[in-house]
Amino acid sequence: MTGTNEGQTKPLEEMSEREYFACVGHRPGMFMGKTSFHTITAFLNGYDQSAARHGGQGLAGWSEWLIARRGRDCNHAWPGQVLHIALPHGWDTYWDLPPDDDKHAIEVLYELLDEFAAEREAADDGCKADETTGAGITADTLRRTSEGTA
Repeated sequence: MTGTNEGQTKPLEEMSEREYFACVGHRPGMFMGKTSFHTITAFLNGYDQSAARHGGQGLAGWSEWLIARRGRDCNHAWPGQVLHIALPHGWDTYWDLPPDDDKHAIEVLYELLDEFAAEREAADDGCKADETTGAGITADTLRRTSEGTA
């Protein structure tokens, strides 16, 4: 199976997670049928569970990254954290967002997911580059640096 990424066809198994998320984001209906914030988050939760079962990173650190990005925690799981960022005015029901809110929440979800994946790739690249010295850059280090607490 192949996916399209910036005009290039690349086998899914060769895509980075960031490339895969972009591929899904370009054609979500191909992966999950009806496109809504709810179905996309369900798909991503399934993706995360599958990755965890098979030794992949999946969405490890995603919830913590969203909390740091938002600057506060609450009792919502990560989909609620995304909605807090996308819809700061609030929402009535997660299951049936108004069409404009649903569309905006999906756009923000993919923007945040891309930012998270980019930071994680940079952290992974930094760890690979620093293997000889034993100094590694983690997503937490990047987050603390951007917050001025590192």
